[in-house]
Amino acid sequence: MSLCFYSSPVAPPTEQKTPKSMTHSKHLFNRHLLSRRGFLDNTATGLSSIALSMMLAEQGLLKADDAKSNTVGGKSPIRPNIDPSRPFASRQSHFPAAAKRVVVIFCSGACSHVDTFDYKPELITRHGQSLPGADKLITFQGEQGHVTQSPWKFQPRGECGKMISDLVPHLGALADDICFIHSLTGKTNTHGPGENYMSTGFTLDGYPSIGAWTTFALGTENDNLPSYVAIPDPRGTPQNSVNNWGPGFLPAAYQGTDFNTSLPIRNLARPESIAEASDKKTRDFLKRLNDRHLERFPGDTELAARISSYELAAKMQLSIPEVRDLSTESASTLALYGADDAQNTLKAAYAKNCILARRLLEQGVRFVQLFNGAYQTGGEGASNWDGHKVLKDQYSVHGPVLDQPTAALITDLKQRGLLKDTLVVWCTEFGRMPTFQKDASGRDHNPEGFTCWMAGAGVKAPFSYGATDEFGYKAVENVCNVHDFHATILHLLGLDHERLTFYYNGLERRLTDVEGVVAKDILV
Repeated sequence: MSLCFYSSPVAPPTEQKTPKSMTHSKHLFNRHLLSRRGFLDNTATGLSSIALSMMLAEQGLLKADDAKSNTVGGKSPIRPNIDPSRPFASRQSHFPAAAKRVVVIFCSGACSHVDTFDYKPELITRHGQSLPGADKLITFQGEQGHVTQSPWKFQPRGECGKMISDLVPHLGALADDICFIHSLTGKTNTHGPGENYMSTGFTLDGYPSIGAWTTFALGTENDNLPSYVAIPDPRGTPQNSVNNWGPGFLPAAYQGTDFNTSLPIRNLARPESIAEASDKKTRDFLKRLNDRHLERFPGDTELAARISSYELAAKMQLSIPEVRDLSTESASTLALYGADDAQNTLKAAYAKNCILARRLLEQGVRFVQLFNGAYQTGGEGASNWDGHKVLKDQYSVHGPVLDQPTAALITDLKQRGLLKDTLVVWCTEFGRMPTFQKDASGRDHNPEGFTCWMAGAGVKAPFSYGATDEFGYKAVENVCNVHDFHATILHLLGLDHERLTFYYNGLERRLTDVEGVVAKDILV
C-alpha cells in the first residue's frame, strides 16, 4: 500500500466541474489518506502491539494448546521449563513414558544386514548370478558383481526361531528379547553424512544429536554425572566424531560428554601441583562469591548456568573415577561380558565399555551412546564395519568384538531389573549390498534397505517389523526412514516429536525435521 502525506491543503490550479459520481469517489478516497500525525501515532501503537503479541505468543497465551502455530505438524511447541541454575534437573515428559533411559549401540562403518540379522535364502539360491534388474549396477565405489551368499550360515534362534547369522551367536540367543526393524532407509551412501543422519536426523553438520534433544527435554535423574555420555570405541572415534553427540544449536550444556574405560574426561583431574585442601578452599571461596553475586543480580541466568556447570565438574572429579573403576565388578560379570578375554584384547576393551554403559545407566544417566567401530585406522574396514574388499576376514574380527559384550549388556540389564524401563537401540548408518563389488570380496554401501533393532522398554519382543526384498536390496514392506525411527524412540521416552522444538534461525526446528511417523506396530 502506498501512503500519501499532505502537510496543508493545496488548491487545484483550475476550477472544473466534476461529475457527481466522481466527487463521491474522490471523497471516499480522501477519507483513507493519512496525515503525518496520524501516521506517527499509528506507528508507535502498532510497534508496541507487535512487541506485545510476540511476547504473549512466546508464552503460549494467544492460542489454545492445540491451535495451529508455525510448526509443520500444526501443533504448538512444548518447551521444557529449564531452571538456569539446574539445567539438568529431571523434567516431566509430554505423556507417560515407557523408557526412563536409553542406550544406543552404534556400529560405525555400516554393518551388513544380510550377514547378520536379515536372512535371505534367495542369496543362496542365486549365488554367483546377476542381481535381477540391476545389470552393471553402479553404487558408491563402482560397478557391482554377482549376488553373493553370506559367508556365515543362518540358524533359527530362541523359541521364536528367528534366523540369525553365526557371526553373532550370542545376540542370536537373545532373539526372543529383540524387536527387529528390517526396513530402515537412509538418505546418503557416504559414511560421514550417514552417521550424521542416524545421530541427528540431518546429513549436514551442525544439528543436535538425538541424545542432546532427549536431555534438553527431560534432563537427568542424577546430580553428579553428565546427563548424556558418549562412549567411543577403544580404537577411536567414529568418522564424524563429536557431531554424533553434539548439541548443534541447542544450548551447549546438552552435548554428550565423551569418555570410556581407557580414555578419561579431559581436563577433569586436579593438577598435581595443587593440593586437595587448597583446591577445596578455592572452590568454597568461589562459591561464596558467586552466591553473593546472584543475590545482587538474581536474573543473571548465564552466571547461574555457568555456576551449575562448574559445580557438576567438581562433583565429577569424584563420581567419574568411581564409575569408571571396574575393580568392584565380580569375576562372573567380567566373564559374562568377555572383559577378561586375554586372547582378544580388543573384545575385552569393548566389553569394559559395555560394563561402563550399564554402570552409567544404573546411576541415572539419561542417554548413553556406545560406539562399536572407529574411523579408518590401518586401512579400509580394519577398524570398523566398512567391508568393501575382504568382508569375511574383516567381519571375522568385528563380529566377536561386538557379539558377546553387547549381548551381555542386554542380559545384565535384564537380570538387574533395568531392561523393563531402559530402551536398548542397535543401529548403523546404512546397510550393504547383496552383491559383492566387481573384482572384490566385499559389499558396497546400501541405504535403500537395512536393519536396526530395539530391546527393552515399551517394544514388542520377539517381533520383526518391515522387510526388504528377496535379496535384501531395498525396503519394500512397512518402510521406515530414520525420522520414523527417531520419532519412535522419542515416543517411547514420552516425547511428542512434532512438539519438541527449538526456535532457531526463523524456524521451529525439531529432530525429525518435517517428517517422522511413530512405528506404533512395534509398541507394546
